[in-house]
Amino acid sequence: MRSPLGRARGMGSAKSGLGHWWAQRLTAMALLPLSLYFVLSVFLLEGADQAAMLRYMAEPWNGVLFIALIAALFYHLQLGLQVVIEDYIHSEARRLTAVLAMRAAVTLFGLLALVSVLKLIF
Repeated sequence: MRSPLGRARGMGSAKSGLGHWWAQRLTAMALLPLSLYFVLSVFLLEGADQAAMLRYMAEPWNGVLFIALIAALFYHLQLGLQVVIEDYIHSEARRLTAVLAMRAAVTLFGLLALVSVLKLIF
């Protein structure tokens, strides 16, 4: 006859998820205006030639906002995928492998997006 608290003890820290939860909420809030900015930019540049796109991206605010969008988007993606992996993969070795592979892939694609924007800026 053990209490629910007694059964839960020894199953890991219950306080480690708060930072992860807050980071996910903050990136979601940052993605709202940044995504709207991206959609507005796409509409503004509809039908524009390459020179107009390069001029648009060369403006400091546009470059900074696109970089902020990439950072928030890929960090939010990594946080969300980590939760899914941790919830649905029960083997410790497979879970660790999946989390490491996911982080590597998200980092790679995030860097590719960042380099693409930096090439347009400079």
